[in-house]
Amino acid sequence: MSESSDTRTKTLNFNVGVLGHVDSGKTSLARALSSTASTAAFDKNPQSRERGITLDLGFSSFTVDLPDHLRDSVGKQPYDSLQFTLVDCPGHASLIRTIIGGAQIIDLMMLVVDVVKGVQTQTAECLLIGELTCPRMVVVLNKIDLLPPNKRQSAIEKMTKRLHKTLENTRFKDCPVIAVAAKPGGPEAPDTEEPQGVPQLIELLKKQTYLPKRDPGGDLLMAVDHCFSIRGQGTVMTGTILQGSLAINDTVEIPALKVTKKIKSVQMFRKPVSGAMQGDRVGVCVTQFDPKLLERGVVCTPESLRTLFAAVISVRKIGYFKGSLSTRAKFHITVGHETVMAKVTFFGLPPAGASEPPPDSKPPPSEPCSLETPFTFDREYFYQDEYVTGQEEGSSGPDPEQWALLEFERPVTCPSLCLVIGSKLDTDIHANACRLAFQGRLLQGFEDKNYAETDLPRLRIYKTKHKEGQVERVTDDYTVIGRSLFKKETNLQLFVGLKVTLSTGETGVIEGGFGQSGKFKIRIQEGLRPETKQLFSSTSKKKGKSVSKGGTANEEEPRTDFQPVSIHLHFKRYVFDPHKKMVQS
Repeated sequence: MSESSDTRTKTLNFNVGVLGHVDSGKTSLARALSSTASTAAFDKNPQSRERGITLDLGFSSFTVDLPDHLRDSVGKQPYDSLQFTLVDCPGHASLIRTIIGGAQIIDLMMLVVDVVKGVQTQTAECLLIGELTCPRMVVVLNKIDLLPPNKRQSAIEKMTKRLHKTLENTRFKDCPVIAVAAKPGGPEAPDTEEPQGVPQLIELLKKQTYLPKRDPGGDLLMAVDHCFSIRGQGTVMTGTILQGSLAINDTVEIPALKVTKKIKSVQMFRKPVSGAMQGDRVGVCVTQFDPKLLERGVVCTPESLRTLFAAVISVRKIGYFKGSLSTRAKFHITVGHETVMAKVTFFGLPPAGASEPPPDSKPPPSEPCSLETPFTFDREYFYQDEYVTGQEEGSSGPDPEQWALLEFERPVTCPSLCLVIGSKLDTDIHANACRLAFQGRLLQGFEDKNYAETDLPRLRIYKTKHKEGQVERVTDDYTVIGRSLFKKETNLQLFVGLKVTLSTGETGVIEGGFGQSGKFKIRIQEGLRPETKQLFSSTSKKKGKSVSKGGTANEEEPRTDFQPVSIHLHFKRYVFDPHKKMVQS
């Protein structure tokens, strides 16, 4: 929402993401809709020209009169026109990271579906990204010119019905579906044939607009998608403002290069402006900067972004993902404008009945990946071998609250509290399977390269351990000797003082080793119960009688009345404790 050079006209910018399966005709549709193409529009990339597919986020725009319903809602802000900025997101499967990068700035999503092929794998992935990042959607059935004229209407109705069925359990239930032919005759056809249904689509888009929440406050974060030099002026970075605002003479940082630059001039769709804010698409001119150093990336308020080596996120599994989410597995993590491999460790709240006191009050959850229990270093968490779903807990309800530690293979630069998406991008793109695995919000970042020594010990994630041994004999009313709890080479000193429980009910404390073979002494403070002593005296008598007259062991009579007395040792170990201490609550 920026004033152009003519101060009497103000344009409201509304970002529409154009997503869909490769070859569904997204770029043709964006081209048919657009009148003013910005620098990044329609694929300058020679590789995509060859293959006829979009490899980068393309931006283009067209302007219409402000619809009446917006005139009423803008209040004191006198906008005259509405500019649709079309963000043409790549559909090629391996480029999902680019889509996620662009999705953070999208106000409405246009999902393009090939009317002949229907919903394909990537269409479903685009739908998921839309659910995570965008409040509204319009479905465009493209390529209706490929349907025989006499069957066209019934085929469109059939596909519309099928799409509404697909969408009924998503946030886009009952969203509008419209049929068009963006490029009749296909991409190679001459431009003589008029697109079909495009004026109706523009009217539908106008109806779907709303006043986007734009906040000029806070630190600047701008996603840059192109960088080029203009002789005699400087280097222009074009991109979209994700948060905050900028103005001429502001100093901005390019965090990937650790350099700061002063803004010399600002343009919005080739018109000079004095400043711009969240949601606006701008070109920013700076001097003495080599454009080759930054093809795409982010620009921000100096020192506002953090470079992280690891992070804690809230986590929710994406329902369509078929596999399990295992701790220690590696996922592609998209965070901010980067996608990087990371090792994941899942953890949750201690099981019911554990010693951790429950928090006093829980605020209601506000969005899919917000957690009712805030993450804090003061709380104890339970280590999980994998993400736990609601079904595994024996209920069909939502998944229990969980978090994940991400350890990145290389550092990432991102804003705090940003959206995080984990995926398996190395899955075969032709396999009919969703590759988006989980999503969450970044809650805590670790900026120290040696975070494993400095930060992780603060994370109180524990595993519970249980060891079992047997009582070998009783030495007196207060002391028993145990075996089979430890290996011969175990350092018993580590276990001295830990509490154990006998299967007969007494509790005792490990006092130390006994002999060289891993046996140990237990002190029973309250003393052994008479019935336990009775048990041991009867077994020792039995042992004396178990030899037959011939002097050989009598194996004919198993001793059915004697159960060996077992020793149980329970303790916790904190996963990131450098001293590997054992803790008992």
